Amino acid sequence: MGRGVRVADADAMLGGVEPQAGTKEERRLASTPLALLDLAFVGRNEAVGDALQNSVRYARRAEELGYHRVWYAEHHNMATIASSATAVLIAHVAAHTERIRLGSGGVMLPNHSPLVIAEQFGTLASLHPGRIDLGLGRAPGTDQVTLRALRRSPMSADRFPQDVQELQGYLSGETLVPGVNAIPGKGTKVPLYILGSSHFGAKLAAALGLPYGFASHFAPGALEDAVALYRQQFEPSEQLDRPYVIAGVNVIAADSEEDAQEQLRYTQRRRVSTLLGGGRQLTDEQADAILETPQGQQLKQMTKYTAAGTPDRVRDYLEWFAGHADADELMVVHLGSTLEKRLRSLELLAEVARPVTP
Repeated sequence: MGRGVRVADADAMLGGVEPQAGTKEERRLASTPLALLDLAFVGRNEAVGDALQNSVRYARRAEELGYHRVWYAEHHNMATIASSATAVLIAHVAAHTERIRLGSGGVMLPNHSPLVIAEQFGTLASLHPGRIDLGLGRAPGTDQVTLRALRRSPMSADRFPQDVQELQGYLSGETLVPGVNAIPGKGTKVPLYILGSSHFGAKLAAALGLPYGFASHFAPGALEDAVALYRQQFEPSEQLDRPYVIAGVNVIAADSEEDAQEQLRYTQRRRVSTLLGGGRQLTDEQADAILETPQGQQLKQMTKYTAAGTPDRVRDYLEWFAGHADADELMVVHLGSTLEKRLRSLELLAEVARPVTP
């Protein structure tokens, strides 16, 4: 895969990799489910409560437009992301929606006891049957100082495969810990997804026969190799009889190219301030200067798979990306500079790539 494409400048029309006309990539977007990852962004001059209510509005609009799931990610000690208590946020959004699936994208399992996660998501599944997903990651979702504040050891990640199996046992009702059951949780069979950006997660998902979500929206490097490895090594399981790949991609769909590029620049500056600002709020000029440094260029490369433009251009990019990633489903991160911009992007994408369910 990947033949006939070129790497475009991060400020160009599509913000990352731009497909050329006439490629041999499979045109498959019409049959590819579109899911959403909501990072519960806390905007400038916004309170955390505003961001959480924005997540409710976002999910309700996504449900109206026919998107089939929204996931939330566990991040800690990040001033711009409000989804750290992932299960609590899912519960709140679920109570204000009716049909759309909701889940974690993901819970960082090394930060938690598998039993506690089974109880939390078992509770969610009992309250909202058939609507809850549980995506699992191995990274801490934070820095090492915050990891210590979470009372977890960096070595906790070494037990990730065993913890996934323990969690699976609690949810299936076939506990691996004699005499210990998850109540709620037992027998709910909440579907599990392994999330990652390396060969490790691909191999684990394949060995356990679970769906695999690749974090190509911010860690694109190993996408093609990891997906190929997962498909080659996949072993069928009770949950899944064939490989299933979800690939992350960033989207800014706007009514004009100018608006899309303005929003893209905003998100790049915001990322610089968050990751390289050292706790300071950088001016636009300071952020732009950093973006021209090697560190800044590396930061741009993290969002290599970004479609920013008018709806038709975004649709064309996603058609290419679905084939390039060999994905069964796309996990879209709408990066608009405000909630209204993200909602507009959501609507425009739905108009040109009508959401379908798996």
